[in-house]
Amino acid sequence: MADKFYSQRNLRFLLYEVLRAESLTEYEYYSDHDSGTFDLTLETAARIARETLFPYLEAMDQNPPDYVDSVVKVHPAVKPFLQACGEGGWICAGSPYELEGQQLPIMLTSAVRFIFMAANYSASAFLILTSGAGRLIESFGTEELAETYLPKMYSGHWQGTMALTEPQAGSSLADVKTQAVPTEEGYYLLKGEKIFISAADHDAVDNVVHLLLARIEGAPAGVQGISLFVVPKLRPRQDGSLEPNDVNTLGIYHKLGYRGSPIAQLSFGDRGDCRAYLVGEPHKGLSYMFQMMNESRLEVGVGAAAIASAAFYASLQYAKERPQGRKPGTKDPTLPQVPIIEHADVRRMLLFQRAVVEGALGLILQCAKYADLERVGEGEVKERATLLLNLLTPVAKSYPSEMGVVSVSQGLQILGGYGYCDEFPLQQHYRDMRIHPIHEGTTGIQAITLLGRNVRAEKGRAFQVYLKEVERAVAEAGDIPDLAPYAERLEQALVTLRDVTSKVLASAGDVGEEVFLADATLYLELFGLVTIGWQWLLQGIVATRALAESVAEIESAFYRGKWATLRYFFHYELPKTAPLARRLCETDGLTVRLERAWFDD
Repeated sequence: MADKFYSQRNLRFLLYEVLRAESLTEYEYYSDHDSGTFDLTLETAARIARETLFPYLEAMDQNPPDYVDSVVKVHPAVKPFLQACGEGGWICAGSPYELEGQQLPIMLTSAVRFIFMAANYSASAFLILTSGAGRLIESFGTEELAETYLPKMYSGHWQGTMALTEPQAGSSLADVKTQAVPTEEGYYLLKGEKIFISAADHDAVDNVVHLLLARIEGAPAGVQGISLFVVPKLRPRQDGSLEPNDVNTLGIYHKLGYRGSPIAQLSFGDRGDCRAYLVGEPHKGLSYMFQMMNESRLEVGVGAAAIASAAFYASLQYAKERPQGRKPGTKDPTLPQVPIIEHADVRRMLLFQRAVVEGALGLILQCAKYADLERVGEGEVKERATLLLNLLTPVAKSYPSEMGVVSVSQGLQILGGYGYCDEFPLQQHYRDMRIHPIHEGTTGIQAITLLGRNVRAEKGRAFQVYLKEVERAVAEAGDIPDLAPYAERLEQALVTLRDVTSKVLASAGDVGEEVFLADATLYLELFGLVTIGWQWLLQGIVATRALAESVAEIESAFYRGKWATLRYFFHYELPKTAPLARRLCETDGLTVRLERAWFDD
């Protein structure tokens, strides 16, 4: 196994040099922190990852959860990890002080999760799910719900989940059928079924608390009739003891990857006694859940970038150590073989991996900063942050997910036959990665969200703000001679994106909504390439200026690596915008107008 799964140097570069994370401490909410507390947070997270997560990466994959005698048994490493997270305040690190949190910026908690996920994605998921469920209760629950559930959840003794999906309602939440019937006692009686619920039942905690979508009896059809509930597996009594709440695990799914965390099928109310507690107001559950869903979509992006990072460093280490062949043009077979990193095609694949990992991570941390500014900023600062965060969330979820699959595949290719064998971690990273384009809204759903809603919202206001942000980076880079050619390339790509967007939106009324959205995934891909180009230009500005100063040799190598990866992205990846733009400007509706029978033999 590789001995490195992420770059602390790159993480610090993005946080401090590119995004200036310490500037957040100028706001009162974060004023207790400084770069020293940020450094300590990152160092402690790194130690936890090395000691309690990374050593169990393969073991949790090879010994997945088992459903025995109505109990879901997970790897023994999960329980001490959750308890350590509870004791260290990691589950509620971003929560306010009054809820025993540390009020850490979202940028820092995102960086921490990147470290944890790169070390062991399956184990980190337990923590992240509880944290997201807890924030929903913080934001919309009553004081009684907060007092009852948050202390146990944030201490690592109770698991939190997000329970949306049903057999007939995956991405189509309008079709949720789980029903909640009100009672005179103040709770609701729940009846229904949920599938694909991560960490929904396991023996590493004393209880599981589901944040669940359901319809109150008589609610309107569609998404307007969905409410949000807290549904514990075991409900607390007045004396603090627990009793069964008629929540039943029907079984767990056997998965391609991400095997260390159980995904369960649940049944509620088989005996008519499943009590659910309303969160917020009736029929507003989907709007509340979107808080957790949007956060979860960013978490998916973090996870995808993290797994891609672990795969990159594993393939990099192998490429440095594995001798194979000789340089082209070398005729003497008695000469020693060279490490495969000396071969141009291997270097191309390594550069591709690095371009994806570090470009995606830059975007994710940029979005995390927008989330921070949305929380603590005021006026125009807050407004711009909200617009950009909402617009870019589908991109921050989908680019790392889709390109992460390709990136890990390239890493596996570098290992050749060994990459296909379970003695090396690339095959696990490949399997673990594949869930990310699917869960928390498939790539197709993210694409429809971006083109069908986000770009059109408020007459395209968020999109215009985005264009100005990228143009600002282009202008700054254009004043740096070495970067000017790349600034020009990004400017051309940005004009392409703007023109394609205008043309596609203008055609919507003529071609109809179905044809308009038919190639939304291609639009998302185009948008992602331009956005990651923007991220690499921002990183290039910092790296180029650093190289212009007198820096130590090791620092010079780091910045030159950044420069090389930027060049790779602009020469190999950004040109892919042209064929995407060409197809998006065609309105033949090919995939809409073909007939189902044409798929038959």
